[in-house]
Amino acid sequence: MDSLSLKLDKLRQIIQSYRKVLVAFSGGCDSAFVLKVSRDILGKDGAKGAIAKSASLPEAELEEAREVAREVDTELIEIETSELENPSYTKNPINRCYFCKSELYSHLHLIAEKLGFNVILNGTNLDDLGDWRPGLKAAEEHNVKSPLVEADFTKEEIRLASRMLGLSTWSKPQAACLSSRVPFGTEVTEERLSQIEEGEEILKGLGFEMVRLRWFGQRALIEVGRDETKSFFQNSEVREEILNRLKSIGFKQVDLHIEGYRSGRLNPHSP
Repeated sequence: MDSLSLKLDKLRQIIQSYRKVLVAFSGGCDSAFVLKVSRDILGKDGAKGAIAKSASLPEAELEEAREVAREVDTELIEIETSELENPSYTKNPINRCYFCKSELYSHLHLIAEKLGFNVILNGTNLDDLGDWRPGLKAAEEHNVKSPLVEADFTKEEIRLASRMLGLSTWSKPQAACLSSRVPFGTEVTEERLSQIEEGEEILKGLGFEMVRLRWFGQRALIEVGRDETKSFFQNSEVREEILNRLKSIGFKQVDLHIEGYRSGRLNPHSP
């Protein structure tokens, strides 16, 4: 048996020991994998997903999460969260994510208690432990379990195992909340998040898959996948359409980061 199969068996054993689980679900590759394995091991009544609905979650991501829940054949509980009413969050400090996750996990504990579920799971994996993740502190404080860490899964292994299990999310581009596009120290508002979401949907509608629109007031800094940057240089019509449409939603300057997308570009101490 290869190492990936051994890790998958270990993950199944860990989740089996939890008996009934509520999975903090985003629709992304990691949490989808946890939800799928949990559903397979514990059944429909023993594993449910829960997703937070707020202005920081793109509507397209919410709909994709619903589709994945249907694919996995499990219930998805949708929670209205209000992190944008918390000044500790909207002031956008470097630990902004902590306040968002704290609110989410507080909601999940109430739901888990009502359902009679004894464990809350997230999709944190080994690679996340070396990244800037203030939300990990919130998970620890709320006793949220990270079975992918316990089973020693890396991001690449999650994708490989997801493909092996037939999950459509195995190749899904990495995602993050819309607030991550706003530089730390700059206030997060619903209007700004809406502008970012609209801008990114424009780019995706033109065929770009990996997309980030970094918000700098009247300036938009675009990041796309490294293999997609050539489209800006080879297709002047696409470039002009992007420029004109982003200007139509309020940006006066539009720049492309020629290095392409890199996770955590706005994180503290990021090069």
